Amino acid sequence: MSSVVRVILFNADEEYHPVLRSQLLQNEGVRIIAELDEPALIAHSVEQYSADALVVHLDPEPELTLAMAGAVCASHPQLAVFAISESADSSLILTAMRNGVREFLTKPIDPQVLADAFAKTAERTADNAPQGTLITTIGCGGGVGATTVATNLAVELGTLASGGVTLVDLDLRFGHVASFLDLDPAYTISDLCASAEQLDSQIVERALIEHKSGIKILARPNQFADADGITAAHTVGVLSALLEMNEYVVIDGPNRFDPGAKAVVDLADVNLLVMQLLVPLVRNTSRMIDGMREAGYNIDRMKLVCNRVSRERGTLTMEDVSDTLKIPEFARIPDDWPTVSAAINLGEPLAVHGPKTRVRCAIRDLAARLYGQGGEADEKGGSKQAGGLLSKIFAD
Repeated sequence: MSSVVRVILFNADEEYHPVLRSQLLQNEGVRIIAELDEPALIAHSVEQYSADALVVHLDPEPELTLAMAGAVCASHPQLAVFAISESADSSLILTAMRNGVREFLTKPIDPQVLADAFAKTAERTADNAPQGTLITTIGCGGGVGATTVATNLAVELGTLASGGVTLVDLDLRFGHVASFLDLDPAYTISDLCASAEQLDSQIVERALIEHKSGIKILARPNQFADADGITAAHTVGVLSALLEMNEYVVIDGPNRFDPGAKAVVDLADVNLLVMQLLVPLVRNTSRMIDGMREAGYNIDRMKLVCNRVSRERGTLTMEDVSDTLKIPEFARIPDDWPTVSAAINLGEPLAVHGPKTRVRCAIRDLAARLYGQGGEADEKGGSKQAGGLLSKIFAD
C-alpha cells in the first residue's frame, strides 16, 4: 500500500491503546493524525481533521460508541469507518453495517484482515493529490544541534528534489530556522492556523518565504501568545497542505511531546532523533524511545543521528548507544563548531559557508540517503562492548 491513509483513532480503553495503535501503524502508509478517548469528540474531530478513515474501538460501551460512529457515517459517507470489538454478536455487527461502518473487526484483530481493509481505503484515496515525504528532526536535549541538522538537511534535499522542499519551524516559541538562513518573514505558521482545515495552496504560499537556495520556510510565530493558540488539528492541517505541495517537508522539531507533537510524529515518514555522545543526552533518548515503545509508536520510523562526533569521543561510542537503545545508527555528523557557529552567525547554510567541510559533507550524505532510499537505514553491526559503561549509565 503506497498511498497515505490518514486515520482518526477513537479508543476509551487505556490498556488496549498501545496494542491497537501499534497494530495500526504496522501497516505501510497508515498515519494516525488524531487520538480520542471521549465519544462526544468524534464528530468534532472529523470536522477538524482531514482524514481518510476513522477507527473506532467500541468497547467497553459498544452501543453508545456505535451511535456516535453511525452519526459520523451518515454525515461523512466518504469516510471509511472501521469498528473494533471483542464481541462477535451478529446483531451488533448488523447494526454497525446498517449504520454505514465499512469494516467490523473482532479482537484479537487478524493482521491480514486489517491490512486488506486499509488497502481498500488506500485504493479509494489513490486519486487524491500525491503526498510528499515528511521528515522531523527531534532534539533529544537542549543544544544538540537539531536546528542545524534540519536547516542544512532541507537545503541539501533542495538540490536533489524536483518537487519542492519546505522547512517548517515547530519550535513555536524559541525557533531559529529563519535566523539560521538570515530571513525576516512577514508571515508565520500562526497566520495559517486560524482555519487550517480549509487551507488551499494559494493561502499556504503566501505564508512561506523563499530562501535563495530555492527552499521555502514556514517560520515560528513572532509572539509567544500566538503559539498558545496552535492546536494539533492546526498543525496537522498545515502539514497536510504542505505535503500536497512539496516533495519533501522537513521539520525542526517538535521539541515537546504534547498532543500536537504526537500527531506530527505519527504523520512523519522519518523521525530523526538528534543526539550527542553525552550521558545525560543518552538517558534522555532512552526515556523518549521507551515512552514511544510503550505507547505503541512505530519505532521503525525512528532513526538515530549522532551530532558533533569527534575523534576524542571519551568513553561512549555510538555502537554501544545504538545497541542499548535497540535502534540502528543512521548517521554521524562530525564536530566542527568553528564552521557551524560562523555559518549560524552569518545566516548561511553550510553549503555556502563551508562547502568542502566534513560537517557539510556528512549532512549532504544524510540527505542523499533519505532521498535515495526513502529514509530506510542500512543496519549497523551491534556493539561488541554492550553491557559495560552503558549498563552502568542506565542502572543509576
